[in-house]
Amino acid sequence: MFLRNTWYIAAWDRELGTTPRAVQVLGERIVLYRKADGTAVALEDACPHRKLPLSLGRIQGDHLECGYHGLTFDCSGACVKVPGTDRIAPGAKVRAYPLHERYGLLWIWMGEPERADPATIHQIPHWDDPAWGCNQGEAIDMACNYLHITDNLLDPSHVSWVHQSSFGNAACEDTPLETSVAANGVTVSRWMRDVEPAPFYVPFLKFKGNCDRKQQYEVRFPSHAYIKAIFVPAGTGGDDKPLHPDGFIMDSYNFMTPVDESHTRYYWFQMRNFAPGDAEVSRQFTESVRAAFAEDKVILEAVQIGIDRAKVPPIGLKIDLGPTRFRRAMAQLIAEEHSQAQAQARSRAIPIHPETVS
Repeated sequence: MFLRNTWYIAAWDRELGTTPRAVQVLGERIVLYRKADGTAVALEDACPHRKLPLSLGRIQGDHLECGYHGLTFDCSGACVKVPGTDRIAPGAKVRAYPLHERYGLLWIWMGEPERADPATIHQIPHWDDPAWGCNQGEAIDMACNYLHITDNLLDPSHVSWVHQSSFGNAACEDTPLETSVAANGVTVSRWMRDVEPAPFYVPFLKFKGNCDRKQQYEVRFPSHAYIKAIFVPAGTGGDDKPLHPDGFIMDSYNFMTPVDESHTRYYWFQMRNFAPGDAEVSRQFTESVRAAFAEDKVILEAVQIGIDRAKVPPIGLKIDLGPTRFRRAMAQLIAEEHSQAQAQARSRAIPIHPETVS
């Protein structure tokens, strides 16, 4: 089960061109297209006649035409044309999904349309800041449940083993992790003192020698991760201190869209507090991050297989506190939403009185 009354990513905005695009979110098949003015639209990807995917059809101005018999649908999902007849059957309609473009992404609302509020979309504070640079990568398809990825993104310790050539450095097993749970998600963080900078970051640091490094891993419900990396000269780091003039900050944004129970589409980009507009720095960031995420992909897909085949459940460790709290909170949110949906369905049901039954 998934949380439905929330925003997910349907696609990069650049992925939507002049032909319909098929995507799958929470197990539902959806077609995306753009109207004549460029506005993006999301509809159920199944013509109500023979259930041919509408993504195999054609865009006709603001409408989408089925490629089988020409039934045509507007952006609300209503059928506006059935060739060969003037009568349009009441069932000739498809579901329309609220869709909103922001940060180069197409955000889709999978729950009750009237509850879709763009103001609740994840905020990117430095998106329009001219002093910050940005790099983007393509989406990654992972053959694993999205919660295995949120586990990974609430686990700062894994970088020392999975990403030894990039994000990892001394394991700092004895450095405690601070875990906090808020209404919108879970955060795990720690400062590592007087350690060597990890290989990925060395070329971009303005100082030499050891550093104080902060790892801050935050995952907001349902599956949006914000990872902050801070590097400052050794002895100058701390939440109670201003950022050192030579301090390095990288904010990594990671958005996981569950395709189904065992597949996830992973969208990502990074913001940095230096080299704005520097295409070469952005290229280096993208290539290095892509390589590191490829390492995650190998591990997480193998974890999915291992858990699917397991005869006994996996054990827990101290470092699992953050992931465990996130999973528990998600399970509670999903259960509450499911309970509310059932109650609404019962309230809408028409009671059958004995005298109406013959």
